[in-house]
Amino acid sequence: MIRTGISALALAAMLAFAPAQGQTAAPTAAEAQAFLDRVQAEYTTFNLTAARVQWINATFITDDTDALAAEYGARGTEMAVKWAIEAAAFQKAAGLTAEQQRQLTMLRGAITLPAPTRAGAATELAEVSTKIGSMYGKGKGTRGGKPTNGSDLEAAMGESRDPAELKEMWTSWHDNVGAPMRGDYARMVGIANEGSKELGFADTGAMWRSNYDMAPADFIKLTDGIWNDLKPLYTALHAYTRRKLNEKYGDAVQARTGPIRADLLGNMWAQEWGNIYDVVAPAGAGELGFDVTELLTSKGYDHIKMVKAGENFYSSLGLTELPASFWERSQFLKPQDREVQCHASAWDVDEKDDLRIKMCIKVNADDFVTIHHELGHNYYQRAYKAKPALYRNGANDGFHEAIGDFVALSITPDYLVQIGLLEQSKVPSADKDVGLLLRQAMDKVAFLPFGLLVDKWRWGVFDGSIPTGGYQAGWDKLRLQYQGIVAPVARDETRFDPGAKYHIPNNTPYARYFLARVLQFQFYKAACDQAGWKGPLHRCSFFGNKEVGARLNKMMEMGASKPWPDALEAFTGSRQMSGKAMAEYFAPLKKWLDKQNKGQPSGW
Repeated sequence: MIRTGISALALAAMLAFAPAQGQTAAPTAAEAQAFLDRVQAEYTTFNLTAARVQWINATFITDDTDALAAEYGARGTEMAVKWAIEAAAFQKAAGLTAEQQRQLTMLRGAITLPAPTRAGAATELAEVSTKIGSMYGKGKGTRGGKPTNGSDLEAAMGESRDPAELKEMWTSWHDNVGAPMRGDYARMVGIANEGSKELGFADTGAMWRSNYDMAPADFIKLTDGIWNDLKPLYTALHAYTRRKLNEKYGDAVQARTGPIRADLLGNMWAQEWGNIYDVVAPAGAGELGFDVTELLTSKGYDHIKMVKAGENFYSSLGLTELPASFWERSQFLKPQDREVQCHASAWDVDEKDDLRIKMCIKVNADDFVTIHHELGHNYYQRAYKAKPALYRNGANDGFHEAIGDFVALSITPDYLVQIGLLEQSKVPSADKDVGLLLRQAMDKVAFLPFGLLVDKWRWGVFDGSIPTGGYQAGWDKLRLQYQGIVAPVARDETRFDPGAKYHIPNNTPYARYFLARVLQFQFYKAACDQAGWKGPLHRCSFFGNKEVGARLNKMMEMGASKPWPDALEAFTGSRQMSGKAMAEYFAPLKKWLDKQNKGQPSGW
């Protein structure tokens, strides 16, 4: 229920609620509570059918299931808009408790792009946002002059080591996909800001930031503080990676100083660099001595055995095993007779016990990790099932992603030994730690500045500090400031590179991914401390520790019923999100990077 638009039904509901001319009576706290109770009952009833419709559409894609999913999506949007408008009015009631205020704020900020109530605005916003999303979905770049879809280009960006080919793919994708939507994007921003102001927010970015139990300005300070904790680690990784790219490609392609050319980093958006690990891997230490994919294959693992291994991790913490319906109703493999969505996701269909995952599992290391991650969502969903509907969610949008991520961090060599996948004699010795950590850092550390700047750019667009005529310049400035990267070709204001990233034309808030990257290490360190781990943090596995499981479940059971600092404290003992645990995890790598970078240029 976070899509755009305001229906005639929602507008009528708002007008019906609005006080008559000359009437000044404000709603009461009792009326506000009655409204909250009604909304949660209506939502629960609607969501059961809507979730089933969405599941059928995701696992059996036809024109008919598409139509049903669209219909229920529209109904959900109508309800969300109606409730947001009413919630904004009820927040003026006298005598509201802090909890009532918080629930009303949740409802008021539950729409990603709100439309204003003036005639025609909802239709215009729906049309333009749909158009932009479709432009991205249908977009193509070129490889060797041949039109190529985004998925294939993304894979090729990770495999190619030809700088001319990389430049072509990067440039064609950004020019063909981003640039054409620039005018429509600006129009969409204007309409959404108008709608946000009607709901009482300064702009749409402020509305997005209102969902973190703090003032929107304080959320900016929080994310900036976390980034400052981790910037030295990123800067060291940047300097080392730049030198390796310079050694591979030469000064004419990648200079020894300054920013890194964006297309050389193995990813269309330079957001994760793991695909070029072969370019940066240190001699000797970079070879880890085992391959999880090969281990799974040699031990006869299939898709069910992989999911059972994931369940076994959570069971080892004392959490109740998954219900029988999970095994009966989940999609584990791609069916041969129909089209399905293979993108991995976790589902809670009835908000009680009908838990499922949707994947097209392959027996490989990536899917082994993904299974551990997706099951984290399921266990979180089940833990908060007894809460009222508004609280059946993560403490903030970073928590849900971080649960599975921190469990996946525990897939260490020792864990693989404990479950019989790896022989003790094959556990990498300490001299391989640099390789283990560098491979992790190329994705997890490299992502941090991108995870922050995507929404920093949008916040600037929404509040006007990045003007319509400066969209590209604002994007380039932030990419240089935070990531230390530049486009492989000159950019000007006829371009719109932000539009070439899925989450921008599809209006998906992005700060959650930055928070999840940080929180997973904070959760991981807390679990390792609770387990009494004494070795290097990155070697810790808390597999089998019931105390960790009990404290984790206590946090998960809270759902969104308390401000996120309360949930964080329940598990970690701290009320502050911080990058310090992540810095500790990568401290041995940072020491090694500093040694490698000695006498080399740093920064950009």
